[in-house]
Amino acid sequence: MENDIEKGDVDIFRDTPVRYLGYTNEVGEAFRAQVPVRLVHLSYVVASGYVVADAVHKGWEASQKQYEDSNQKRSRVGWAVADTLIWQGLASVAIPGFTINRICTFTGVLLKRGVSWPGPARKWVTTAVGLLSIPIIIKPIDKSVDYLMENTLRRWYHVGPVLKDLVHHNRND
Repeated sequence: MENDIEKGDVDIFRDTPVRYLGYTNEVGEAFRAQVPVRLVHLSYVVASGYVVADAVHKGWEASQKQYEDSNQKRSRVGWAVADTLIWQGLASVAIPGFTINRICTFTGVLLKRGVSWPGPARKWVTTAVGLLSIPIIIKPIDKSVDYLMENTLRRWYHVGPVLKDLVHHNRND
């Protein structure tokens, strides 16, 4: 990442703090026991907005590349947008949101059955477990979604060298 930044090749959605907007729904899920459900839903709106903005950005980047003709350009731009929407939708919203939700649900159930702490204490421990789980689940989810995409959709639309840098979501963190 630092080498890319030094070269001036910064992707605002992957190499800057803007990328943390993609984690908003995980934070919302961790706080589900503490806040009104509308705030959890709002966290999904923010994370989904990040996904759409990244997809539009990748489409714009793809449109700036050189192509043999306008049909190839239209196709490649469309696939760059679709690939980013699918990848980010899975890796930034759907899978981590579900995962944190289940971690918090199971933690809450275990605490309710296993300890005699007051409700507010159990809720805060559940929230803390959810928040602490976020950095642990990110890389395995990203790698799993990469594997899924490489072995399904990306085989179908043949990511070539022009799009490879746009659709691969590797991070150096």
